[in-house]
Amino acid sequence: MRAFTDSRTRETPDELWLCEHESVYTLGQAGRREHLLDTSGIPVVESDRGGQVTWHGPGQLIVYVLIDLKRAEIGIRSLVERLEQSVMDLLLETPQHILANGRRDAPGVYVDGAKIAALGLRVRRGCTYHGLALNVDADLDAFNGIDPCGYRGLQVTRTRDLGIEASMATLGDALIDHIAQRLVAAPPSS
Repeated sequence: MRAFTDSRTRETPDELWLCEHESVYTLGQAGRREHLLDTSGIPVVESDRGGQVTWHGPGQLIVYVLIDLKRAEIGIRSLVERLEQSVMDLLLETPQHILANGRRDAPGVYVDGAKIAALGLRVRRGCTYHGLALNVDADLDAFNGIDPCGYRGLQVTRTRDLGIEASMATLGDALIDHIAQRLVAAPPSS
């Protein structure tokens, strides 16, 4: 991501990368080790993204957002809102019609107070990298080893627990479509 961002020119097309990671805790730039409670052998990696601490691993859909903000004519707050709204749109369009919300004080997407998607970005040379993580069928026990996003006792959830049976690939394709639509659409209403 950093190499891609550093080598970008004004003509480099924006990209969205979809992936899944091995189990790892990541500390953002502001991350404090006091939020690491019991890592139980899971590697801890310091990251240059925003935010505190989170877990990434199998069953979690990661979308890296490589966007030239200047060319897109959007600010970072608008991008965060668009990414959050993309996840909310995805959840609402499922057969379960899951209502979700964002929080201005704690970026991400929540269902009944439990975090289902985390968000952490970095802006460099006017371009973003890092992105968002949607819990699909992840082992949520890994979150017990940390204060998720720096919030003690923050509950997390996953699409499977909400009755959504769609595969990672299906959800990934749909989420990419929502993000792409939101990036060219008017800003979400607040």
